[in-house]
Amino acid sequence: MATALVAVAFVVSSCKGNLSEADVLDLSVIPLQTVENMFYVQSENGQLKMRVEAPLMEVYNHGDTVSYELFPRGLSVYAYSDDGSLETTITSQKARHDKLGAGGEKWSAFGHVIIRNVAKHETMETDTLYWDQQAHEIWTDCYIKMYSPSGIMQGYGMRSDEMARNSILLSPFDNSFLIEKDTTVVIIDSVNFIGPMLKK
Repeated sequence: MATALVAVAFVVSSCKGNLSEADVLDLSVIPLQTVENMFYVQSENGQLKMRVEAPLMEVYNHGDTVSYELFPRGLSVYAYSDDGSLETTITSQKARHDKLGAGGEKWSAFGHVIIRNVAKHETMETDTLYWDQQAHEIWTDCYIKMYSPSGIMQGYGMRSDEMARNSILLSPFDNSFLIEKDTTVVIIDSVNFIGPMLKK
């Protein structure tokens, strides 16, 4: 009988100890839901418009006003044109999706963000990118490089439509351009040319 009382007392004290530890947990930093290998498709009138993929998605919900999703292992977005062809891709090392009041949404991408417009053969690289779905715009205030068939541009700040069709570099600097056709004539003097030395 004494052994049974000791066992009950041990269980009660153990449970009490665990409850006190649970009381000090900060539930605001714990995700409500985690999804591995997340895959999301958005279509309009049966036409594929966007595809989103992520190795891990964490959902946080702390009341009616605070709700967001984190993508700690990266995010890939694929946007399609009206004819169904892939037009724009965005990849990043981390991302966050905030659900704002009145149905608004805001996406933020961080860490080696690459934006490609496949149709125009243009690529942009930056550290941080924001996407406003309601305004259909993407932008950054960080350092950015822009590669296109006509050359390379770099600077700070960029604004564009969400498909990266019309990107504007706000503060460009030190730009270089590729030469498509070089008219410089190079003459090789074959008489005075010294070739490779032979081994003795």
